[in-house]
Amino acid sequence: MNAHLHAVPSGAEQKTFDNPLQIAKFLQPEQPVQCFSANALVQQINQFKDNFPGKVSYAVKANPSSVVLKTAALAGLDIFDVASINEMEQVCAIAPMARLHYHNPVRSREEVRHALHKYRCTRYSVDELSELKKLIEAIAHTDFNPQDIEIAVRFRLPASGKSVHDFSEKFGLPPQEACHLLAQVKLCGFIPVLTFHPGSQCLDPASWDQHITQAAKIARKANVILTKLNVGGGFPVNYASHRVPDLKQFFSMIATATSVAFSKQKVPGLECEPGRAIVAPSTSVLTRVKLVRETNNEVFLNDGIYGNLLEASQASDLQPEARLIRNGHYHMANLKPHIIYGPTCDPLDRLPAPIMLPDDIAEDDYVEFQQLGAYGNATSTLFNGYGHSQVIQVRHL
Repeated sequence: MNAHLHAVPSGAEQKTFDNPLQIAKFLQPEQPVQCFSANALVQQINQFKDNFPGKVSYAVKANPSSVVLKTAALAGLDIFDVASINEMEQVCAIAPMARLHYHNPVRSREEVRHALHKYRCTRYSVDELSELKKLIEAIAHTDFNPQDIEIAVRFRLPASGKSVHDFSEKFGLPPQEACHLLAQVKLCGFIPVLTFHPGSQCLDPASWDQHITQAAKIARKANVILTKLNVGGGFPVNYASHRVPDLKQFFSMIATATSVAFSKQKVPGLECEPGRAIVAPSTSVLTRVKLVRETNNEVFLNDGIYGNLLEASQASDLQPEARLIRNGHYHMANLKPHIIYGPTCDPLDRLPAPIMLPDDIAEDDYVEFQQLGAYGNATSTLFNGYGHSQVIQVRHL
């Protein structure tokens, strides 16, 4: 990152402010700022640790920044769901004793070798026989025995329409095929696990019930006693037009569904791997108004879909709440819809739905977008020379 592109004074990222209002008032940043609250992140982690009926891991893809990983490790998370060798490196640099779940089911042979030899990873997901064979070949050239390795067969059910992003088209086997692959995992001497993902930002607790019920059927037909069942991520958080049930409803459904579905089998240990639901509430993004076209109710910001607002462009349900800051105070009077453009020269750099902001919004006001800890900086680019943003810690959001 080029420091000269920022109006934020050097070293400001080390100082902790009370809230984003102070950053806007005292620093008056020219470039976007990610306002990170370790308190908010720890609160979400504790909500999962205290209420989820099993082990909790963090899906690194949602936000791999070092401050997030360090806070998560200090908060007691010791399992990280990783999708690449780079994510393994990021986790191990901060938490070298962490357990890694390599749950991206598609890996090159070189990636498998790295995971085994360098990072001593002992958990892998698969949804293809060819990927299982790839693992078998690589493990044969290590000091691991099959019984040291957990293989999680990923299955899928038809999309329920209850999630914003559906995973069933890209990953997972239909139940019958998953049954065959799980039996093969057992035959090879590996520790058999099942895993699924109900879809990102899934609003329906019953989706977990349906998947857990199917997991028990798959295990029974495969004649496999599951040691663990990973119920994925997908847990939702609140957005501007997307209010969600209390997460305890999801946890209760998962506990009940597991008890019922496995009533005639050994009940497996439960795992989950949330990303969004843990990290989204930890960060808001402070953007600055560059131009207001009053005749068209258009606002140009210094950040957009090629920066921290990418995911908001993918689905209107993921559009974050916004509030205007002026002179160090929130100003939210006389709201009306505004079209929001980012700073690049691309006409696609526009939020899909209008944002409610005051009718007197003006140049150099700040617009703070909430719930952007997930898929904000993780998907940010440097297109057109924009996309630089600085992380500054705050106590409260």
